[in-house]
Amino acid sequence: QVQLVESGGGSVQSGGSLRLSCAQSGGTIRFPCMGWFRQAPGKEREWIGTIYAGTGHTDYPESVKYRFTISRDNAKNTMDLQMDTLNPEDSAMYYCAATTPGRNCYKLAGADYWGQGTQVTVSS
Repeated sequence: QVQLVESGGGSVQSGGSLRLSCAQSGGTIRFPCMGWFRQAPGKEREWIGTIYAGTGHTDYPESVKYRFTISRDNAKNTMDLQMDTLNPEDSAMYYCAATTPGRNCYKLAGADYWGQGTQVTVSS
């Protein structure tokens, strides 16, 4: 059974950087798009980026654009999220997600595979 497993979360001071990783294991599904969401306590889940497997094209919301960068290694079935210039508002549980072929990639609306999440805490 395919699983997505995040790693790399932790605590950092404001202005610092963290790099999260998402590893696909247990199967050979070729996800056409993958990306990340985050959810802070008491807030709705927020989409924070998508990467398309075929082109490597990425999309981000304005809240993280130019600070966060998604990359993907298709050969290793891994995806990374480089987060720079972090601020306390970035503190949340971060989840990687993926869509199987035929599902909606726009803002990962059709995501049907999810990781278990990794906590990111940014202190001021």
